[in-house]
Amino acid sequence: MDVVVAGGGHNGLVAAILAAQAGRSVLLLERSDHVGGAAVSAQVFAGRPARLSKYSYLVSLFPDELQRRLGVRVELRSRAVSSYTPLQRDGRATGLLVEREPSSATEASFRALTGSEAEWRAWQQLYSELAVLARVLAPGLTGELHSRSQARDAVLAAGGSRIWEEVVQAPVAELITSRFADDSVRGIVATDALIGTFTSLADESLLANRCFLYHLIGRGTGEWLVPVGGMGALSDALLTRALELGVEVRTGVEVRSVDEDAVGVTLQAELSGGGELEVRATNLLAAVAPVTIDRWRGRVSAAAPEGAQLKINMLLDRLPRLKSGIDPNVAFAGTTHFEEDYSQLEEAYRVAGAGEVPALLPAEIYCHSLTDPSILQGYPGHTLTLFGLHAPARLFAEDPELAKQRVTQAALASLQRHLAEPLEDCLARDENGWLCLDVATPVDVEQSVGMPGGHIFHGDLQWPWLDDDADRSTPAQRYGVAVADSERILIAGSGSRRGGAVSGLGGAAAVDALLATR
Repeated sequence: MDVVVAGGGHNGLVAAILAAQAGRSVLLLERSDHVGGAAVSAQVFAGRPARLSKYSYLVSLFPDELQRRLGVRVELRSRAVSSYTPLQRDGRATGLLVEREPSSATEASFRALTGSEAEWRAWQQLYSELAVLARVLAPGLTGELHSRSQARDAVLAAGGSRIWEEVVQAPVAELITSRFADDSVRGIVATDALIGTFTSLADESLLANRCFLYHLIGRGTGEWLVPVGGMGALSDALLTRALELGVEVRTGVEVRSVDEDAVGVTLQAELSGGGELEVRATNLLAAVAPVTIDRWRGRVSAAAPEGAQLKINMLLDRLPRLKSGIDPNVAFAGTTHFEEDYSQLEEAYRVAGAGEVPALLPAEIYCHSLTDPSILQGYPGHTLTLFGLHAPARLFAEDPELAKQRVTQAALASLQRHLAEPLEDCLARDENGWLCLDVATPVDVEQSVGMPGGHIFHGDLQWPWLDDDADRSTPAQRYGVAVADSERILIAGSGSRRGGAVSGLGGAAAVDALLATR
């Protein structure tokens, strides 16, 4: 066998396809009984046909060129609205609408909320500068990694000196608070720095900055798109292509150890009778978290990553009315922010960091069925997916079920505070009479998908370039997929230098490094 791919998530499937296209014999191994990892769709509620994107929801970083290279086709659809944020100001319900292509309605919404043109002008200025950043840096998400100086010089040459300094050199809090005065507007900008990341916006590590950058440069536009047919449509297309190319796919097996000398993989077969197998190959492409690779090799790694998100999938008979009076079909057409003012985000981080559950959990909601009704499979209603911020795994360490109840209550309270009717009155019920409400904490994500700590990026995001003095002597280093003290094992998942989100970048970079090795 030429290549073993360990991990059948979307990155593992990408790696398997590209390696097979290059003429390698490929065996893909997956611990669960199906491939796709977090990029799956499922009929979550008993007796209800709707297929929800269960863990991963939107696509931004997956380049068109990679999709063409793979030979797969999945329709990615724009949402009509960028975001809507329901708010309560001076005893009245209001909100801020940001269209995907801002028109006079967006301008009027800013003016009505803030009482002046200043925030709207600042918004336009920031996002025009971020567009320059995206256009310049997006090509560097594929191919050999650029150096920091190369990335900086390209941005500066395009007139982006200010935005480079604000995004790359100082905590993102400085960018946000210097450009905007309104707490809610600040919070809408800030959420892109926190999705999937547990940190303060003012932290000197710049972890929030790295998250911010990835959320705003994908595909050269930063737009997050809905995969038609649900996220599972992408994984299904990748699996079909892999099988066409002769990739051998085995599910229900779990890698236990790796012998570096021969890259031998010992498997515990989750089949009838169990037993152990040994597979040998020239290379191992590990589409799993780096700490998992360390465990296979019997090495002590740094502290395990800590996921910090709450995911709630819902099926509704109708969308709920909001106190602000806006049409729900508009309010939920993009990303709907709840309790995500800048000050609320920072306070929730402080409270959660101290081991307590915030009273109102900052959260955002996506209604994929407004953009892609096909996922309903004929059900006459809608889906809602809630992504709660600042719900770190540490909250669930002592009593996971009790903490899950408390965090769920805090998230739903953030939503209910802005609704003009009880959410329960809008929720569908399954064939057993239970409310169609499915909750996943970091603990649940780890148990279900195998992501250590439930961390959706497999660990802290890294800058999509190498430091100027970084070692570039091997292809693995130049592509950001190197495993310490190994020439035959490559990182092929979200833990690669340019990993994170549904992008395929980790799997592609691993194969590019493999093919560049002599």
